[in-house]
Amino acid sequence: MTTAELNPFPSRSFFLGVDVGTGSARAGLFDENGKLLGSASSPIQIWKDGDCVEQSSTDIWHAVCAAVKSACSLANVSEVEVKGIGFAATCSLVAVDAEGSPVTVSWSGDSRRNIIVWMDHRAVKQAERINSFNSPVLQYCGGGVSPEMEPPKLLWVKENLKESWSMVYKWMDLSDWLSYRATGDDTRSLCTTVCKWTYLGHAHMHQMSEKASRDMEACGWDDEFWEEIGLGDLVDGHHAKIGRSVAFPGHPLGNGLTATAAKELGLLAGTPVGTSLIDAHAGGVGVMESKSDSDSLTKESDVDTLCSRMVLVCGTSTCHMAVSREKLFIPGVWGPFWSGMVPEYWLTEGGQSATGALLDHIIENHVASPRLANRAASQKVSVFELLNNLLKTMAEDTSSPFISALTSDMHILPDFHGNRSPVADPNSKGVIFGMSLDSSEKQLALLYLATIQGIAYGTRHIVEHCNAHGHKIDTLLACGGLSKNPLFIQEHADIVGCPIILPRESESVLLGAAILGAVAGKNYPSLHDAMKALNAAGQVVVHPSSDPKVTKYHDAKYRIFRNLYEQQLSHRSIIAEALA
Repeated sequence: MTTAELNPFPSRSFFLGVDVGTGSARAGLFDENGKLLGSASSPIQIWKDGDCVEQSSTDIWHAVCAAVKSACSLANVSEVEVKGIGFAATCSLVAVDAEGSPVTVSWSGDSRRNIIVWMDHRAVKQAERINSFNSPVLQYCGGGVSPEMEPPKLLWVKENLKESWSMVYKWMDLSDWLSYRATGDDTRSLCTTVCKWTYLGHAHMHQMSEKASRDMEACGWDDEFWEEIGLGDLVDGHHAKIGRSVAFPGHPLGNGLTATAAKELGLLAGTPVGTSLIDAHAGGVGVMESKSDSDSLTKESDVDTLCSRMVLVCGTSTCHMAVSREKLFIPGVWGPFWSGMVPEYWLTEGGQSATGALLDHIIENHVASPRLANRAASQKVSVFELLNNLLKTMAEDTSSPFISALTSDMHILPDFHGNRSPVADPNSKGVIFGMSLDSSEKQLALLYLATIQGIAYGTRHIVEHCNAHGHKIDTLLACGGLSKNPLFIQEHADIVGCPIILPRESESVLLGAAILGAVAGKNYPSLHDAMKALNAAGQVVVHPSSDPKVTKYHDAKYRIFRNLYEQQLSHRSIIAEALA
């Protein structure tokens, strides 16, 4: 009997994407058209204590394995049909010893807690000290490192947890650790090292002409920088602890899945695994080439289209990703990162440290929240949907000219977890202007709307700032959990003044991760080719309101928004002088 007679069904090919976010590990299977066949998630543990936020790599790996097995079962995909795997994760910092076992990064001494989570702000002072050296590498991260990047966190551990510091054999970004755990290959991603570790990716420009993908000796570390900030020991052994070799995202690692990892994941040993991406950057890869159904949004060339777009990856935080052919230095905005997301393009990365997390905080800490949550549960809808409907009713009852005008007396600066960009001030605080003794559900609805508007004004500030420094952004693409909220998207379109494309495939981060697996499995010649093939057509284009009154209203509120931060600086200075 021939093989065809034994197996009458044609062989199917699927690509597996894994995304480890702040609260869960998710896995999704995609076909060769970029269509999601099945996905699953598994919760992950998190410890929060003031500015310290920690996780466990052991717990995360167990969650990844559970999610992958569930996703394969739901999608009815067998292990032999999975042709490639890609990992994406938050830019959290993992510490392991020579055996690969966790090393604590926690004051508690709990050995499980070996990850400093991306949103951890324990290293604000270390970031300020690093920035005071004005090293040349800092111009490639907006003029200074953020406490959310890895060098300040590393310095904090060295200064505060000396025993842990001496035990650590490898420091890794979480997505690099996942691919290392899966393959045993310690090659780091240009995405993680360039965007979070001050690695100078453009040191590899000359290697773009090479036809074969390979891992490259890490020649982009600035040893003087590490010596200067007090971390010279990380230069030892050809940077063995932080990365001796790097590769473009999607490069096949080692010999694919190890036998151990394959057994744990329920997959075949040797299945190709691609060099990883940070989760937001995977969202960019999963959506950036989405085509709008509207011809009016078509540019003269692919390059023009790509370089006029900004991707909003809206989850716990929001990342604002834009690419350009030329390097653009933008004060207060991370980058330019060469090949940090799309190979051969310079990446600009703006961001807001708390968006989904801020909306949750505003809603959950309001006295009306429990009643609202119970009603949402009984109606089997989200709290967001209830609030959106309540706002429509309120606009009708008050004869408001449009829903946005309901917040004419309420203004919010959304910097509850500092300002990542464009003012790059981790000490900035949130402001709510216009409170009363009202604690009703209607008052919560106004707070919710004003918070969405504050977040959207922050996005407008980032877009205007980027365009003032050389970008030509005129179209937004949105993905992530918040992009499923129509009010959130419409307010952004009205406030920024740009059309927003929502991709057909809403799970863009999982798709971006799966694209890495497709490239590693040699199904496409390059990451960009895979993006063009697998990015879905835009399902919806949300246009800004054509009502000039809406534009005038938001222009006025935007001026107030900008003024709230200026007032905060003034207040800071008055108090500093009083306490001097």
